[in-house]
Amino acid sequence: MSFYIGVDVGTGSARAGLFDRQGRLLGSAAASIETFRPSPELAQQSSVNIWGAVVTAVRETMTSSGVDAGAVSGIGFDATCSLVVAGEGGAPVTVSPDGAPDQDVILWMDHRAIADAEAITQTRSRVLDHVGGVMSPEMEIPKLRWLKRELPQSWKRAETFWDLPDWLVHRATGSDIRSVCSSTCKWTYLGHEGLQGEGWDAHFFEAIGLSDLAQRGFGQIGTRFAAAGVRAGGLTPSVAQDLGLVADTAVSTGLIDAYAGALGTLATGDGDRTLDLGTRLAVIAGTSTCHIALTRKPMYVPGIWGPYFAVLLDDWWANEGGQSAAGALLDHVIARHAAAAELTASYPERRPADVLNERLALLSGETCYLTRQRHVQPDFHGNRSPLAEPWRKGASVGLTLDAGLDDLAVEYLATQQALAYGTRHIIEVLRHKGVMVDTLVVSGGLARNPLYLREHADASGCRVIVPDQAEPVLLGSAMLGAAAAGDYFSLDEAMRSMSGPARVIEPRGREIARYHDAKYAVFLRMQDDYAAYCALMGGAGASYEKRETGP
Repeated sequence: MSFYIGVDVGTGSARAGLFDRQGRLLGSAAASIETFRPSPELAQQSSVNIWGAVVTAVRETMTSSGVDAGAVSGIGFDATCSLVVAGEGGAPVTVSPDGAPDQDVILWMDHRAIADAEAITQTRSRVLDHVGGVMSPEMEIPKLRWLKRELPQSWKRAETFWDLPDWLVHRATGSDIRSVCSSTCKWTYLGHEGLQGEGWDAHFFEAIGLSDLAQRGFGQIGTRFAAAGVRAGGLTPSVAQDLGLVADTAVSTGLIDAYAGALGTLATGDGDRTLDLGTRLAVIAGTSTCHIALTRKPMYVPGIWGPYFAVLLDDWWANEGGQSAAGALLDHVIARHAAAAELTASYPERRPADVLNERLALLSGETCYLTRQRHVQPDFHGNRSPLAEPWRKGASVGLTLDAGLDDLAVEYLATQQALAYGTRHIIEVLRHKGVMVDTLVVSGGLARNPLYLREHADASGCRVIVPDQAEPVLLGSAMLGAAAAGDYFSLDEAMRSMSGPARVIEPRGREIARYHDAKYAVFLRMQDDYAAYCALMGGAGASYEKRETGP
């Protein structure tokens, strides 16, 4: 019998899971990853630390499963879309302004390159048509531009730039094949134009001051690409020994973590409907949230990333929306409240979200109405979609002098609802352009929060499907390994064969729907009002300390 390992490198940890051909989880483990924050806008990691966490997670997974290493046929990696900078022989090259030598990874959530992203947007290049018309500072090209401008010595030392999923595959196999997913979604590669480097636009790189990458034939950022689920190579003997596996075990091309979540959930059964991938929106809700829709033809949606061709499944286009802070925002709202210390002291062994969910139920038989006078704008880390304005900030309206646990519970609920309204905003923009979503398939840490699920169903008017599978992101990566091992005809077949059942949450409609309609109208008005405030104070950029942005 064959088994497959999925490895998921998230923001704070590396996790691994072992699955069988039916998608059943037989063992899993996690190891933490350190993040360095030299300033509020900067977030950095170490590739050495990341790989060490991967090794620990895989070895502990194999131990807990009791499965023989020789029975593992394939392994798949997913990771955050973070930038790894490698020098001679793959040695780390610092990305830190303070020169920390081991910090060679700019984390996905790092916003140091806002000014660079704005300058790139001003080029109006054709590649921007595939990112909703606006370049995000969370993508890799603005970060490269920042690195060249702010850390020229690091730029000179760098021999290769990697997206983290591709770096993991390279570290495991030595292969230089890159993922169509990573390169198309985060690097402006136009995957529909070819897999041998044809998708790079030299004129674009010249326009933004990175012509040296083009002059070197784009070798530093990749000239060989493959779709998800393709065998990139086999584990090298040394890596196999480190992981406790067998040399030459099949390794798939990688995926961005959100896309692994989509792969592990989109075919989940809901028992009573024919599967139509084109009506489902994968909502991968963790530290941030990604919203991924699949279509049979390219859909150009302002403020929504894509359309991206074959970044998940052959012959499907993808559009991606998102929220830069979701779980991170809820944690922040709880931590900054005056009652946070009381919450921790009173319930030291319990998750704050569980306590607040119970408190809300005690405050009202129908909790959603508790926020009639409390409204939150959730853009604390900017708006990724559909406004595509990273300079935006958050807000809460309806505050009182109450600083107790009840007020914290209401603020927490209003934030949950604001995240749901953000998802509704993305859905409405997609629908306006013909992407007819009617079902949300939710995974990630927030899929374990019943309040998040209920508010999303009621606020969006969509059915919410939650997989029974406890680790759908890991399952998505394991599906990659299964396809790379050749045990399925295609990745699509692996996805459908290894997916399992789910539970369904229906929107309740009527009075509750009308209540959310009113609050959603407030949500949209608050967005307009914030833009008006910025205009009064001198424009959107006035709140951001701009630096020189010329090529």
